[in-house]
Amino acid sequence: MTIDSKPSSISEFHWPYYLRHNEKRLAHLASLNLPLENRTVLEIAAGIGDHTPFFLARGCSVTITEGRADNLEVLRDRYPENRIVQLDMDCPKWDTEELFDIVYCYGALYHFSKPDKAIEFMSCHCRDLLLVESLVSFGDGEEISLCEELDNPTQSLYQIGCRPTRKWIYAQLQKYFEFVYLPITQPDHEQFPTDWTKPPKSSLTKSRAVFVASRAPIDNPLLSPKLENHQARFSIET
Repeated sequence: MTIDSKPSSISEFHWPYYLRHNEKRLAHLASLNLPLENRTVLEIAAGIGDHTPFFLARGCSVTITEGRADNLEVLRDRYPENRIVQLDMDCPKWDTEELFDIVYCYGALYHFSKPDKAIEFMSCHCRDLLLVESLVSFGDGEEISLCEELDNPTQSLYQIGCRPTRKWIYAQLQKYFEFVYLPITQPDHEQFPTDWTKPPKSSLTKSRAVFVASRAPIDNPLLSPKLENHQARFSIET
C-alpha cells in the first residue's frame, strides 16, 4: 500500500491549508525550547501521522495511537517500525500502565465528546509533559460546548466533538498536574488569537490555544503559568 493508494484519508489531511497549519504549529512548538529530544512519546489521535516525524527527527521513541481503521492502515504503511495502537479516545481502553515522557495531543481534544475522560487517560500515561493544542471557545467560564462534526478521516469517530474554553482545559489539566502553562506566544497562523479579550465576530471563526502540563516546574520565560489575555505572535523571522 502506498500513500497515493489511500486518497480518502490522504486527501483530507494533505490539502495545502492543512499542511501550512501543521508547519506553523510545529515551528511554534520547536520554538518553546522544551526538552523534546530522545524522549518516549505517546502520540494521541495521530490521524495519518503528519506530526510524528517532528519527534522521530529528535531521536524519540514514538508510540502512535489512532481510532479510525483507514488512518491506522496508512500509519502502519508510513511507520512500520513504530508501535501503532488503535485507541478510541471517547472510551479509552488500553491494557497497559506504561508511562511516557511526553504525551502529545495536538489538534485532537476538540474531536472528543468526553474530553475530561481523555485528559484523565492521558495524565495516567504521562511521566513528564502533556502537550495539548485544541480548538477552543471564547469565554471566562469552564464550559465544554458539545458540537456536531463531519464524518471524515480528520474529525471525530462519532461526529460529536467539543469546543471547550481555555479556562476549562486549564482547570482540567490542573486536576492531574501541579504545573500548567500557556506559551506567551501563539503560532503564526490566523486560527491562533493573540488577544483573548476580543471574541471573533463570526461564530464560524476557529480559535486555538496551546497548553503545556508538567510534573515538575519549568523555568522557561516562554511559558506563563496564567491564562494571559494577550500573547505575542511567533514567526520564524522574529
